[in-house]
Amino acid sequence: MARNDQHRLKNQIRRLRFEHGDMTQEELAKRVGVTRQTIIALEAGGYVPSLALAFRIAQAFDRSIEEVFQYRKGGE
Repeated sequence: MARNDQHRLKNQIRRLRFEHGDMTQEELAKRVGVTRQTIIALEAGGYVPSLALAFRIAQAFDRSIEEVFQYRKGGE
C-alpha cells in the first residue's frame, strides 16, 4: 500500500477489544498470530495489515472486515 494510503486506512480494533470484555492487546495478538507490537502499531495507524491478517482480526471479533477496517478515498 502506498505511503499516503496508510493514513487513509482506519480501524476499530481498540474499540472492539474493549467491547469484547476488555481484551488485551496481548490476547488479541495471540489469537491472530502476531506480536503485541503489531497490534499496537495497527491501533496507532502506523501499520497496514496483510489481507490475511485483516481477516484473522475480523474473525477474532466475529465481525466483517468492513466493520473493523475502513478505507477513506481521496479527501474523505
